[in-house]
Amino acid sequence: MKKHIQRVAVLGAGIMGSRIACHLANAGLQVLLLDIVPSALTDQEKQQGLTTESPAFRNRIVNDALQAAIRSKPSPIFHQQVLQRIRTGNFEDDLKQIAACDWIIEAVVEQLPVKKALFEKVEAYRQPGTYVSSNTSGIPIHMLAEGRSSDFRKHFCGTHFFNPPRYLPLLEIIPGPDTSNEVVETLTKLGDRVLGKTTVICKDTPAFIANRIGVFSMMLIFRLMEQQNWKIEEIDALTGPLIGHPKSATFRTADVVGIDTLVHVARGLYDNCPNDEQRELFQIPGFLQRMVEDKRLGDKTGEGFYKKVKSKTESEILALRLNTQQYEPRQKLNSPIVEQAKNIQDLGERLRFLHRNKDRVGEFFRSFTFPLLAYVSHRIPEIADELYKIDDAMRAGFGWELGPFEIWETLDVPETVLQMEKAGYTPAPWVKEMIQKGYTQFYQRDSDRVQYYDQREGTYRAIPGSHEIIYLRNLNQQIVWENAGTTLYHVGDGVLNLAIHTKMNTIGSEVIEGIQKAIDLAEAHYEGLIIGQEATNFSAGANVALILTLALEQEWDELAWAVQAFQQTSLKIRYASVPVVAAARGLTLGGGCEICLHADAVQAYAETYMGLVEVGVGLIPAGGGTKEMTLRASESFKAGEIDLAKLQDRFLTIAMAKVSTSATEAFDFNLLRKGYDQVTMNANRLLADAKRRVWDMAQKGYVPPSPPQIKVLGREALGLFLTGIYAMQEGRYISEHDAKVAQKLAYVMSGGDLSEATLVSEQYLLDLEREAFLSLCGEPKTLERLQSVLKQGRPVRN
Repeated sequence: MKKHIQRVAVLGAGIMGSRIACHLANAGLQVLLLDIVPSALTDQEKQQGLTTESPAFRNRIVNDALQAAIRSKPSPIFHQQVLQRIRTGNFEDDLKQIAACDWIIEAVVEQLPVKKALFEKVEAYRQPGTYVSSNTSGIPIHMLAEGRSSDFRKHFCGTHFFNPPRYLPLLEIIPGPDTSNEVVETLTKLGDRVLGKTTVICKDTPAFIANRIGVFSMMLIFRLMEQQNWKIEEIDALTGPLIGHPKSATFRTADVVGIDTLVHVARGLYDNCPNDEQRELFQIPGFLQRMVEDKRLGDKTGEGFYKKVKSKTESEILALRLNTQQYEPRQKLNSPIVEQAKNIQDLGERLRFLHRNKDRVGEFFRSFTFPLLAYVSHRIPEIADELYKIDDAMRAGFGWELGPFEIWETLDVPETVLQMEKAGYTPAPWVKEMIQKGYTQFYQRDSDRVQYYDQREGTYRAIPGSHEIIYLRNLNQQIVWENAGTTLYHVGDGVLNLAIHTKMNTIGSEVIEGIQKAIDLAEAHYEGLIIGQEATNFSAGANVALILTLALEQEWDELAWAVQAFQQTSLKIRYASVPVVAAARGLTLGGGCEICLHADAVQAYAETYMGLVEVGVGLIPAGGGTKEMTLRASESFKAGEIDLAKLQDRFLTIAMAKVSTSATEAFDFNLLRKGYDQVTMNANRLLADAKRRVWDMAQKGYVPPSPPQIKVLGREALGLFLTGIYAMQEGRYISEHDAKVAQKLAYVMSGGDLSEATLVSEQYLLDLEREAFLSLCGEPKTLERLQSVLKQGRPVRN
């Protein structure tokens, strides 16, 4: 019988334990967080009159650790309220409370004797059938379970979270020799559905999957850097977003993780993998050993491969020169090939371009990719029987857009094998056997599932659960309509999905056309519509370059038409005869937020950063956002009341350009609505969850809403707003131009200069909103802000 997990104990409140506890609480679980009792009173505790029996003393370590986690950036919690689900205590007084827990996670120091001693104490209190796991990053699971009871071993496994647990979705589950299938299945499902994790079941091998491959790739880059005479910052320019890896690339990642941690893992792989054909690569290079000796360990010591130097007026990041061990200003990589590659939007096409190139950059990529691909092929079946697990682990744990086998496919498997062998890198025999059978891909992608090549059987097998996830990239045969900026898919059961694929998914005329066409087709032939895509961000907002161009050329009629088209599209979303659900994730700003505000429902990924940010560039929301926030204030008024505070709350959301740090916080800003909008923890399931919402509404007999009458408060609200704006400007909290923008916003949200509270239509407010937007587009300081966004990526403060 599978366990229903509600209460979890986390033993150890260090960097990992405290953040694991926070994320469990994010997911709605009740958490007990424990750590050791301090060895002695501090002077401050003595002055406070505390004794060694005082709870404040005995729980000092765990409470300080939790507070440090909460203060850390980025935040480990979705919302301050989740902390109500975390109770703290210590091992001596509170370990007995684990008897009431369904799952116990050990996260103490990475030393086998310490962990085993703690497990012995745990066994005295845990109830039979309670799950126990270790967050170890490399200690063999079978060694941790030695000496424990049969029931303990049956319910014990490794659960390796990646740091930070809130943001990195990988959860490696490592069964021991006696772990029951029930435990693995339950934790896999919990990790996926509740914690939002990509759960990968690993074999009990050194460093498991992600760190085995990830550390190999980093050690390989270290060697290539020395062999090919690259600078640190040049390598990071090559191994970051250019190839679908995170911005932290290689050396910045090492600084964040900790160079001593990296060395520890590499040494462990060298010592514990005697049969690894690339074992010598895990030998610590001299420059890395010297950095450890000099305490240049990265962020934890303030200097590593990079060092931040501050002066009175500015700060500068310097890069380490390995030959001199001195820090120097970073140098920009001067490569026309790299600049040309940056303009190739499709990652697969970009990778092919870079690897085909015959210059120094191309040589680096071939020297990196060929041994990496050979290495991962030889890890099957050592660390995993199924190749998709390696791709899943690298995408979820290291933030790669494509896993190694997916990269191999992109480069063409048979052709790349020939190039690898010519360069002296031999893939595992099963790869050549696959090709000899006429199979040239590691995956087969159908509209309803994904299959992987199983080298054990010499054929393809379905990836478990892939039929539950919508992969738009697999639906090329289901394209209903497309233009330059959008693609409309039929995702089954009569539901359409409009995916935006402009740069940063910004909203211009092609996106407006796409939304209108999608709704027309859905109303004519289908059950409903999703607006969303698999990309990291929903939309960064309107096309700033287009707005700036029209404003500089004083094409006011065309600009007015563009704004009006957006407003009418928002209303089309609101009043479509079929349900429309927005699948929000990542940046959902400005116009992207306005699309969500007008949808019947928003299915938001937990990591959704939503806000109406137009005031930052000297404008106000004019795609219906200002109108909609005024409407939501009106709807919150009780019968007969005039509640200025509720309107002011919505006003400040726009005026302060508030952006939620999670989907949960977006409810606080009234950007998401309780009872309508929902949150999905796992990004992979977002579109499927949105589809379910559309289908449910359609099957219940969807009826579009009736146009509302909006209560605006006129001069009473306007006076309040203008007084506050004046005070902010007098106190020099905002500039003169900030005040002008805020005054325009106040005028619209008050409904204009009305003598008393009045009921108005949506169109009335949309007209005010559009007029204010157009007038601000003519302001020189607004144009300066727009230009600054395009040139520097952020608005100038003027």
